[in-house]
Amino acid sequence: MGLILKRIRSRHIAALVLALLLGPVLLKQLLPSENRHFDYVSLADTVHTEVEFRNETQEIHLAGLLFIPSGQGPFPAAVIIHGSGTSRRDSGWYLTLSRYLQQNGVVVLLPDKRGSVGSGGDWRTADFHDLATDTLAAIEFLGEQQQVSISKIGVVGMSQGGWIAPVVASESDRLAFVVTMVGSAVTPIEQLQYEENYNIRQIGFLPGVSNMLAFVSAAIIRNTGQADFWDGVGDFDPIPYWQELSVDTLIMYGREDTNVPSVESAARLREIGNPAINVLIYDDSGHPLEDPVGQGNSIIREDALEEIRSFIGTAMAPDS
Repeated sequence: MGLILKRIRSRHIAALVLALLLGPVLLKQLLPSENRHFDYVSLADTVHTEVEFRNETQEIHLAGLLFIPSGQGPFPAAVIIHGSGTSRRDSGWYLTLSRYLQQNGVVVLLPDKRGSVGSGGDWRTADFHDLATDTLAAIEFLGEQQQVSISKIGVVGMSQGGWIAPVVASESDRLAFVVTMVGSAVTPIEQLQYEENYNIRQIGFLPGVSNMLAFVSAAIIRNTGQADFWDGVGDFDPIPYWQELSVDTLIMYGREDTNVPSVESAARLREIGNPAINVLIYDDSGHPLEDPVGQGNSIIREDALEEIRSFIGTAMAPDS
């Protein structure tokens, strides 16, 4: 009889544990999901020129779109540094920023990421230093092209581009400014763990359980599919680059970001005490720096766009 009772108790405990693990997941799946639709600029809404240039350092043909403001110039110019994965020319996030800057007197070069659209090479086998050479080639191209008169050149690193931007700054003496939008200041492995924990929480797993599962899912991602890429960048630490940076820099985060640990990233950057770096956190915005709920549906909030425009205008001032 005692053995039977022990087995019954064990089954009850197992059932209770299973209910605690899977109950919240099942409940989450039953709840209606909210899909928010954002307003953004489409490629058909832009005026641009297709351009081609070359990364001579790594012998890669590159292409992209050049957005030229109306007027005579000279204009400040910005090279966009892409986020993770492949790039598309119809990405509303990049186009919204590019057209806004163009309409506010900034030349924008939006390259095709290597291995995407018109650019050769393969981002899957490139580390951040490799990708930085593509941006350095874009900067050289802007300095030498004859289509538009340019005063000063900077970079805007978006998402993963925030890891690449300080590498570019460490290797170029032509930069007048650096902007990063939601670029992480932790290592890629740390960010992946953060992102996977959120993804698992969204399925319905409780905190603690999601942390443990995130370690497993992150390891699977790092070791399958893009193993070469993760071997090259997984332990990259951007902080030493930010410590040495001397160019005026604006770094922007959304407090509700579920891809990048924004609060921790901002804290690490502020801790180094580099006076060239200004860090801002926007409440009620996530990874795109979108409008807060109930205040519009723009994929990039207006005050963030205005901050970038104002910052570039200050950086291009004669005494800056």
